[in-house]
Parts: sequence; structure tokens; C-alpha cells
Amino acid sequence: MSEGKKAKNYSMDLCEGSIVKKLFQFVLPLIASGILQLFFNAADVIVVGKFAGDHSLAAVGSNTSIINLLVNVFMGLSVGANVLVARFFAGKQENELRKTVHTAITVSVISGVFLAIIGVVAARQLLTWMQSPAEVIDLATLYLRIYFLGMPVNLAYNFGAAILRGIGDTKRPLYYLTIAGVINVLLNMIFVIVFHMDVAGVALATIVSQAVSAVLVLKCLMKEEGAVRLEKQYLGIDKQILGKIIQIGLPAGIQGSLFSLSNVVIQSSVNSFGATIVAGNSAAQNVEGFVYIAMNAFSQASVAFVSQNMGAGKYERINKIVITTMLSVFVIGLVLGNALYIFGEPVLGLYSDNAQVIGAGLKRLSIICTTYAICGLMDCIVGVLRGLGYLVMPMLVSLLGACGFRMAWIFVLFQIERFHTIETVYYAYPISWTLTVTVHMICFFVVRKRLKRRWGV
Repeated sequence: MSEGKKAKNYSMDLCEGSIVKKLFQFVLPLIASGILQLFFNAADVIVVGKFAGDHSLAAVGSNTSIINLLVNVFMGLSVGANVLVARFFAGKQENELRKTVHTAITVSVISGVFLAIIGVVAARQLLTWMQSPAEVIDLATLYLRIYFLGMPVNLAYNFGAAILRGIGDTKRPLYYLTIAGVINVLLNMIFVIVFHMDVAGVALATIVSQAVSAVLVLKCLMKEEGAVRLEKQYLGIDKQILGKIIQIGLPAGIQGSLFSLSNVVIQSSVNSFGATIVAGNSAAQNVEGFVYIAMNAFSQASVAFVSQNMGAGKYERINKIVITTMLSVFVIGLVLGNALYIFGEPVLGLYSDNAQVIGAGLKRLSIICTTYAICGLMDCIVGVLRGLGYLVMPMLVSLLGACGFRMAWIFVLFQIERFHTIETVYYAYPISWTLTVTVHMICFFVVRKRLKRRWGV
């Protein structure tokens, strides 16, 4: 099959036809892939909470924000690789496409090794800085060290999947995640329930399943035809291509990491309330992820839809795209977030049988999950601004409005005795989302007015 036919089979023209219909055709595979990735962590948390105890649950859950902090910059670079692959594939620039594929895979392996070393060496110190409870810090350190040993295969999969999505293939990454997800769940049960390996078992199961998905995606690339084919002799880093990947992906990576930094500060505040609150927070945070994945798919769609229509000169469709994506994400976030809170008790019961842990989780859901739709609006308008070609503006607004505000909230308000409560910590989220989305909307209208004069529509 020729490359031209592949593009026809996998690509989607976002510049014609019903926006609503194509929007949901676009987001459903993204949601499915995101949910499968969440099953990695959900399986860890559920199995360890049920069969190893609340301290083990707290140990696994307390690592989430620190893992995201260290990984997000490199995940931002995978976005840069995705954009370049799509651009060169569509433009039939085979030499540049080949360089991008091999530079991206090489960078993923080197970055993975770097993160593995950082994670193993600095794990305990990082958890100490986060005020990880004394009763769980040993388990948390063990989990974090084993988890980070799997970083090379973790990043190899994510960069490989980004390359496949760049040529329009969203199906095979979904298949590979399905296989890896099933393996992860089975190994969790074997390692924890049968061999009583506690947090070491769930970490090892995650590494094995990620290795399977990485092998599958790399094998797929090695069997591809044309310039996207992965070949050993071409592996290496092209400085010019790497520069472009960094230019495109670094703003998103920095934003993601600094968001994670603010979450690390918040997690350290949560940790100060003890293992029961940490366990409840961990379980609630885990189930919230499923709502976030659904909303984040619309954010990714807004980038793609706006970018394609900008490129095709279909400026009159952009306002409709903005209204459609933001209305959709708000409804999805409102319905799923509140449904999760309403059914929170039985859902959290999957993670722990401890009534106090469930109660602690419900407290988080009542504040954060019921207002999660605002977060969806914030991410969606960021996607629109990026699609319009504005990369630095949304990054700066997000850093000041969300990250800066949350850190000020924790370091100032939370330190006052009257406000030194877990509820104060949680309220930092919806208030920061509201402030940030308001500023983003003002930026959008300013940008839209400026571009409207340029387009003459």
C-alpha cells in the first residue's frame, strides 16, 4: 500500500462537514487511549489498596505529582515530534521526515535513561521534600525507584505513538495500550495477591506492561514503509530537527512541569494531614483522571481543528469550532464530574474498604470534581490559542494564573491557622481555574480581533 493511500485511510479533513460529528469522531479514540493509560495507574492503586493496605495505597498515590513533574517536559517534546512528523508527512518531505522519526526515538531513549537515573538516585530526597508521611516514605521510595527504572520504555512508547499519530494512525496505539493494559492488570494481581510483593509488585507490573507497549510500537515503526520506517542505521540526533522539536514542544512541556510543580506543593500540603487523608486523596485523584481524560481530548481536538482550518484559510469556521469545543467540554465535565461525586462512595470503595479513607476521598470530590468543567474550559481555550499560533501567551497566563496562584495560596493563606485545613488546599483548584480561564478568554478575544482585521472576515 502506498503512503498516499495510508494518508487517505487514516487522515481526517477537519475543514469540511459537520463540526460536531467530526469532533466526536476525533475525540473518541483519544478518550479510549487516555482511559487505557489511566488503567495502568488505576490497576496499581486498586490492587494495592485492596490487598496491601492503606499505607501502600498512600505510598503509590503520593508519587503521582512527582512523577508528572519529572516527566512532563519530555512529554512536551513528544508533542513537538508529533507536529513535525505530521507536517513533513503531509508535505512529502521524506528526508526531513526520516530525520524526525529517528531523532525523536533517539531522544526518547536518552531522556528515559536520564530520568531513570534521576528517579533512582533522588527518590527519597524528593519524597522528603514533599513531606511524605513517615509511615509510608519507605514504601513510596521503593515504588518510585522501580517505576523510574521503566522510564526508557515509557518514553519510547509515547514518542513512538506520537509518530504514528502524526501520520494519522490513532488505531494501533490504542490496540497496543489495550494489550499492555490487560497485561498490567494480570501482573498486578499475580505479583500482589499471589506473591505478596506489595508496592514493588505494582511498580514491576507497570514496567513490564510499558515495555510490551514500547516493543509493539517500535516493531510497528520498523515494519512501516517509506521515510517513517524506523531503521537502526539512521538512529541519531539531527541538531536542526531537535531544535524544531524543542521550539514546538518546550512551551507545552514547561507548562506541564510547572503545573506539576504546583501540584507537588499541594501534594506536600496534603501529606501533612497523615496517611488516611493521603490515601483518600490518592483514590479520588485517580478516579478524577477519567473525567480529565474525557475533557483533555477536546483540548487536543481544539488544537487540531483550529490549526487545520487556519492552514486551509477557513477562518469563518474558527468561531464555530471554539463554541462547539468549549460547549462540549463544559457539558462533558459537568455531567461526568458531578456523576462521579454522586456515586463517589461505591467508586472509592473499589480502592479501599476503610470508611475514613472513603470519606477523605469524598471531601476532595465534593470540591474539585463538581467544578472540574471549569478546568476543561481552561484547557480547551489554551488549545485554541495554540492552534492560532500563540504558544508562549497561554503558557505564561497558565503559569501565573494557575501555578503562581496555587503556590501563593499554599504559602500564604494555608499557613494561617484558621485556614490550615484540607478544604483550603482543595479550593485552590477551582479558584485558580476560574481566574485562568477568564484571562485566557480575554486573550482570545484580543487575538481574534487582531486576526479578524488581518483576515478581513
